[in-house]
Amino acid sequence: MVTIDSQVHTYERNHPGRPWVGFLHGPDEVTGDDMVAAMDAVGVDGALLVSPYAMYRYDASYAMEVYEKHPSRFGLIKPFNPRSETIDDDLSEWATTPGVVGARFMLAREEVEAHDPGVNNILQSGAKYGLPINILGWGKLDVLTELVKRNQNTQIVIDHLGLSQPFEPPAPEQPFQDLKDVLPLAEFDNVAIKISGACTLSHEDFPYPDIWPALNEMFEAFGLERCLWGTDWTRAINLLNYEQGVEAFRIADHLSDDEREKLMGRNLARIYDWSPGS
Repeated sequence: MVTIDSQVHTYERNHPGRPWVGFLHGPDEVTGDDMVAAMDAVGVDGALLVSPYAMYRYDASYAMEVYEKHPSRFGLIKPFNPRSETIDDDLSEWATTPGVVGARFMLAREEVEAHDPGVNNILQSGAKYGLPINILGWGKLDVLTELVKRNQNTQIVIDHLGLSQPFEPPAPEQPFQDLKDVLPLAEFDNVAIKISGACTLSHEDFPYPDIWPALNEMFEAFGLERCLWGTDWTRAINLLNYEQGVEAFRIADHLSDDEREKLMGRNLARIYDWSPGS
């Protein structure tokens, strides 16, 4: 079974040559070597390396350096600026960059509406250049729904179950209260969803049994074929370790072996047209 994590982050220590814009919960640095070592320790074959918006905004230069050192392990994704006046050119250039598998839009962090031309240009350019667009939409599911309706030719991947997730314990009192607003997005065939960071929503210890009723609702709505497991490492570091984020799904008796293979790698390889070593 090929295991692929749908979202991990790497970053350097803050330094003048590539200063952080903000702060991401986690260690002082998680280098590409650190991430590969963590994956190797638990048998994760590859991952989608998402350049961290919190630290680098739209600059993916460090993620690209990591890819150059570990090209068989990572597919690259970076956030795009809806205020750029050259969005189509930006996406065109990114699509031809070695290692690139997708792009990202930080809806939860941007003050935009569904009719915003910059956002729609990102989504339309994604369709034009064959790039899945990953959207962090928690807290703005109404806007996300309208964007999906406007861009049904674009492969859209919803980050982190579409739900707000904690950076530190404890989990929210009702972590799945917005699930009712996420599930209707399954009506659109061009929408997939990352089952990433799910363990951070648990009120119980490993292997987090209380998350499964909500996850099963998601699997039923979207169909397992449109669901992609992931850890969101290192954002989750204050709530669990990397091994726990992986093993909670490997040992889950809610999944058959075939379902586990789809959720933890095969679906991602199909949707992003990428697998480790390709």
